[in-house]
Amino acid sequence: MPAMPKDRLIAALGAQLRAERETRDALAEVIANGQLDRDVLLAILSDPVPVVTRDEIVRAEAWLRGLPPALPARPKLRAA
Repeated sequence: MPAMPKDRLIAALGAQLRAERETRDALAEVIANGQLDRDVLLAILSDPVPVVTRDEIVRAEAWLRGLPPALPARPKLRAA
C-alpha cells in the first residue's frame, strides 16, 4: 500500500527531528569533552539535516484544507 502524503510528511518531520537531536547531542558531547575547536564545530554545523521539501508542504497544506474545521461555526445571531 503506498504511503499517504500525511504519512510521508510525518516521516520526514520525524527524520528531521532525529537529525537535529543527533546534531545537538554531538555538540553537547564535543563541549563536554573539551574538543571545542573550529574544525569540529564546522563539521557539526555542515552536517546535512534533512528538510521538508516545498512539494511536501504544498501537499500537507492541501490535505489540511480538506479537514473539517476544528471548531464548529458559530450560528449567526439575528437582530431582535
